[in-house]
Amino acid sequence: MIIDCHGHFTTAPPALGKWRERQIKAYESSGFRVLPNELRIEDEEIVAAIEGGQLKLQTERGTDVTIFSPGAGKMAHHYGDATTSLHWSQVANDLIARVCKLFPGRFIGGCQLPQSPGEGLETSIRNSVEELERCVTELDFVGCLLNPDPSDGYWQAPPLTDKVYYPLYEKLVELDVPAMVHVAMSRNDAIQGTCAHYLNGDTSVFMQLCESDLFSDFPTLRLVIPHGGGAVPYHWGRYRGMMLDRGRPPLEEALLRNVFFDTCVYHKRGLELLTDIVGAGNILFASEMIGAVRSVDPETGRRFDDVKATLDTIELADEDRAAIYGGNALKVFPRLEGVLRKNKQEVAL
Repeated sequence: MIIDCHGHFTTAPPALGKWRERQIKAYESSGFRVLPNELRIEDEEIVAAIEGGQLKLQTERGTDVTIFSPGAGKMAHHYGDATTSLHWSQVANDLIARVCKLFPGRFIGGCQLPQSPGEGLETSIRNSVEELERCVTELDFVGCLLNPDPSDGYWQAPPLTDKVYYPLYEKLVELDVPAMVHVAMSRNDAIQGTCAHYLNGDTSVFMQLCESDLFSDFPTLRLVIPHGGGAVPYHWGRYRGMMLDRGRPPLEEALLRNVFFDTCVYHKRGLELLTDIVGAGNILFASEMIGAVRSVDPETGRRFDDVKATLDTIELADEDRAAIYGGNALKVFPRLEGVLRKNKQEVAL
């Protein structure tokens, strides 16, 4: 079974974006609330969006199941207040749940959290705990997206290792689900979103974890850092050396029991570096399809985000390839197997 751990509903029906626009405009102009139940999307619209997009490409590329979450850039946590973010997350997550119900066994949910920057952060973390529990226990989701910068490009929040996040980590551990660390949009003109802010976020959070004892407090907490870890594999020696300079435990011992990376790296040499430096045991297959990069690579004749085709060209031991393509996902997302079996999908690697 080939499991893509990183997919977003980037082709959602237009009604979703229109509801969001109304929500933001109403709150900013008068404080008025546009309620979640005001969104109207028919099943046929969802089916058309999925069958003409993600499912079509899954089938063509040989992916069996995708852990599917709302569009990451569109989380846009800086808008409104904690209630704005809560309502938006509920709407986005309920739509993902409908996708999973309409296509059982092909899409499994990962939820957006209702985070907020500034003074609303602590309240939004309490809301995030409740929304996470709802999505996991009621909607059969198996993980979540955790934004380390809810200010969306200005990094005004404390690091993810701060104790303001501890209630969320306690719930993640209790439910036995991981978080994928994923920034949203960048509203900072100096920092482009998908090729700067995303990769900055991955790299910054890895360093936050290096400087902390978070996993001493939460030894079973699991975090997935997407996009191949940003700059991390390329600078592995810098991180190892920094840990030694500061008298901290070796990098592998301090982080690699809890931190995992995905394969959203859109060229062969980058994937070779990732698998060589990090090692197959900490890598999960992912494509972020349909996502940040949609064009065809003139060097290969395939789309950049056809990651499986690229990964298939890399020399790997059979057991390592099996681990990356599915075995690791079943370990990092332990609820995944139960949801697949509930949907009568055979789990085989």
